[in-house]
Amino acid sequence: MPHTHTDILIIGGGTGGVAAALAALRLGRRVLMTEETDWIGGQLTSQAVPPDEGVWIEEVGCTASYRAFRGGVRAYYRQHYPLRPESMAERDLNPGAGTVSRLCHEPRVALAVLEAMLAPYRANRQLDVWLDTRPVAVEMDGDRVAAVTVENLRTGERSILTAPYVLDATEMGELLELGNIESVIGAEGQDQTGEPHALPEADPLNQQAISWCFAMDHLEGEDHTIDKPGGYDFWREYQAPFWPDRQLSWTLCHPITHRAVYRDLFGNPDETPHGGDLWHFRRIFARRHYPEGRYASDITLVNWPQIDYWLGPVLGVSEEEKARHLAGARDLSLSLLYWMQTEAPRHDGPGHGYPGLRLRGDVTGTTDGLAKAIYVRESRRIRAQFTVLEQMVGVDARAGLQGAEPFPDTVGIGQYRIDLHPSTRGRNYVDVASWPFQIPLGALIPVRVENLLPAAKNLGVTHITNGCYRLHPVEWNIGEAAGALAAHALNAGLTPAQVYHSPDLLSDFQRLLERDLGVELHWPDAQRLTPSPGF
Repeated sequence: MPHTHTDILIIGGGTGGVAAALAALRLGRRVLMTEETDWIGGQLTSQAVPPDEGVWIEEVGCTASYRAFRGGVRAYYRQHYPLRPESMAERDLNPGAGTVSRLCHEPRVALAVLEAMLAPYRANRQLDVWLDTRPVAVEMDGDRVAAVTVENLRTGERSILTAPYVLDATEMGELLELGNIESVIGAEGQDQTGEPHALPEADPLNQQAISWCFAMDHLEGEDHTIDKPGGYDFWREYQAPFWPDRQLSWTLCHPITHRAVYRDLFGNPDETPHGGDLWHFRRIFARRHYPEGRYASDITLVNWPQIDYWLGPVLGVSEEEKARHLAGARDLSLSLLYWMQTEAPRHDGPGHGYPGLRLRGDVTGTTDGLAKAIYVRESRRIRAQFTVLEQMVGVDARAGLQGAEPFPDTVGIGQYRIDLHPSTRGRNYVDVASWPFQIPLGALIPVRVENLLPAAKNLGVTHITNGCYRLHPVEWNIGEAAGALAAHALNAGLTPAQVYHSPDLLSDFQRLLERDLGVELHWPDAQRLTPSPGF
């Protein structure tokens, strides 16, 4: 098999993988990054999920490179789209005007911005990106990753990749499984972590729901009804014991109170994320930004409770069972669309169905209309030298203490509620307040393996704290810290563990993060002592 060597090997070109590559490249190292789909960007692109971000994201709470990405998205719309003058002048332009985020945008725009950020490093081959490439084997040499075998999904050709440092930026922590590297899946038990919201006993198959997102617009008076999905009759009648109505319904469960709430498609364009209708919730293209008549419809992204698939996990099961659940998630998403087109109660009087809803596979880059990849909220996680527990970041779990636990080894910051979607074992939402938190370096250092680092949602957190460490700007920061650590270790002739365990070396690395990469390591007191708000 062909053999390629580089300085830093990043397996997975998602949100964290791209950030890791940028950091390592800026610090002078050569990088080879592989990606299983044909789009880099992960959550931001191939999964089509508009950014879920902290409430202070415009002022504080992300790295300089993530802020540059956000600015790049706005600049792309200003440069290439026929915005109305008043929209062009908006300092904090929200292209989709969605209520979930202050920056809702189309996946293709995110892809264009990320590609532009990487372009200078691809010109001289400091960076190579292998698309449509997945890892199939990991060769270990004692406590080190010796090689990763990858396969091109189009040609079937396999290659052996080697590097002094390997970063696992896959969506499900795949290198951890392939290399038999100490890791955790699913839910820990209270007997292990003492977390107030943990299950009494560990259950590896208790995992958050997955979702197969899709984009759609609405052309009233036209008929874009899809063929009836094979599993539609099942989903039309299915109701989970913990859910207030059938899966295909406008009656949903409030994530915090667990009370039934009614949210239809168009009926209430409220400006609160969990109070308005669903159309405006994750809208990614708002026609009101453009001259009258220029565009026939908004475009909205369906990542709603109705497409949360919790009938079975995708980690810790056979490939056959995993494939069955992935197919089930696709079928559920298409069934929701078909239900909305044919049977959903309308907001504007008697009658049922919105046949004018149209799949926008051109927006997600697919022929079937769904996103290129499943939205995975919970990954396989490393057993780390330090694990973030609910008692360190949760408001109630801190028992009256002000602020999250400070981490002297901080390599970044984040802010979001502890937000777990319904699980594959029938547990309803766990959505509780958390304090703005830091990302500890110890959560990026495996307990044993010396040259592998997590660069996505696979760091040392628990099933519970994953709920606030899994969102876009935090995953970006995790990846950026991992890429910077690998590059710094090579440049200084150190190991990541040495940096972590030496106060002086740790301080040097933290100065590098702040000075050279613009990583925020500490929250200002005004934010640090303010709990993440509910909805």
